[in-house]
Amino acid sequence: MKTKKTQNTTTNNLMDQLLKSSQIATIKKGKEIEATIVSFSKKGIIFDIGGKSQALLGTREVKELSTYLPYLKEGMKMKVRVVSEEARDGYPVVSLQKFFDRGKWDILRAKKNSEEMIDIVCGDYGKGGLFIDFMGIRGIIPKIQLVEKNSDKPENLIGQKIKVKILEVDQEKNRLVVSQKAAVFNISNKELTDRFDRIKVGKEYSAKVLGVSDFGIFCEIDRVEGLVHISEISWEKVSSAANYAQQGNTIKVMVVEKNPKNMKLNLSLKRLLKDPWESIEELYPKDKEIDGEVIRKEKYGYFVRLDQGIEGLIHISKLTGNEEYKIGQKIKVFVERINKTERRMSLLLPQTARPVTYR
Repeated sequence: MKTKKTQNTTTNNLMDQLLKSSQIATIKKGKEIEATIVSFSKKGIIFDIGGKSQALLGTREVKELSTYLPYLKEGMKMKVRVVSEEARDGYPVVSLQKFFDRGKWDILRAKKNSEEMIDIVCGDYGKGGLFIDFMGIRGIIPKIQLVEKNSDKPENLIGQKIKVKILEVDQEKNRLVVSQKAAVFNISNKELTDRFDRIKVGKEYSAKVLGVSDFGIFCEIDRVEGLVHISEISWEKVSSAANYAQQGNTIKVMVVEKNPKNMKLNLSLKRLLKDPWESIEELYPKDKEIDGEVIRKEKYGYFVRLDQGIEGLIHISKLTGNEEYKIGQKIKVFVERINKTERRMSLLLPQTARPVTYR
């Protein structure tokens, strides 16, 4: 026969076991706990947070839940943060913000891999293109990735919702690049890769000019994007790319480099022409008087153009100080020195007696 003391001990042990088995969760505002999705309802998601306790998703987050539903399943475990210990219908309220923040990038990567379109909202227009928003993530549509009717006046898209395809997504760099053109024309990555692979380095192509900027001419060859950098436009100094091409023009270019990472092309106009510096010393020997044109004045002297892509400097130390040449003025000069490697030429003015330093 059990004594009263033994009965009390047994009762206490049973209570301890019941408490342990119930796993009553400590519901405290701000605490992060593990929850299991029980079901989906009109009110959002019902979670099991332990000890037969249930919680609901916050009202604000329910509004953006539809985007994530394909990625959530009943029985799925995830971390949630307690927003309120008792608020809606007597249930605790929790937040999935951490999942949302990470989930947005997961969705973008999945959409890029499957080449699905996404809806984005267009924001301000800047030099790089049109800024966009996807569930709080800021990205960009480069101007050349807009369809032609929008690339003329991209600011008309501000505030509008449009469909795009994802070109680049990088969570670590917080970088999202999308294309309206790829969505409208339904261009697939496989199709773009095939076109990119068919283009050969060193070959001449006809390119359509998509736009002109301070640093070059944007083109496309068979819908593959390329850039003629301002340094590749001409053998002579280029002050403005707009002097050489306008949007809608078709120009001849040479492909000088292919970037397989972003499937873009580096193009050149000048390499279709012979480099005038290849035979510079034969063209301009020291003892030959040459016709030139003054093209600009600097504090250290005058620059004179001898031919397209060839210019030289009359250094201030070679001047008397009485010269007042105007831009565009034709003058006679002699070559003092040529540096073919650095593409520099030092010039002298004709003199009755040549200076000792000439030879």
